[in-house]
Amino acid sequence: MPGQLLHVGAGVKCTHGGTDTAQTPNIRVKVSGMNVLTSADLYPVAACPFQVPVPGGTKPQPCIRIQWAAPATRVKINGIPAILVTSGGSGISAEGAPQGPAVVAGFQIRALAT
Repeated sequence: MPGQLLHVGAGVKCTHGGTDTAQTPNIRVKVSGMNVLTSADLYPVAACPFQVPVPGGTKPQPCIRIQWAAPATRVKINGIPAILVTSGGSGISAEGAPQGPAVVAGFQIRALAT
């Protein structure tokens, strides 16, 4: 599905409000002056407050990373698929459980890819 290329300056959060601080070694491809993200990059999440109910209270179950489901099929950076705004990210807990869709805001709107 076509979409805008995602870059390090975009605002990506987990469903619960934890902030993603994407890290990429890509310095070759930029949009709006910021490095474009790929499927091989790290997407750690900080300050996710999510908790699950357990007998006797709650258990912290924060999102620790964003995992992207569908990177670009035709656009690659150094042979690695680029991430698009439409790639469908999910917050993932330390136990590997998906915890809801990622929320993307503040992305560039000029460069489209598929």
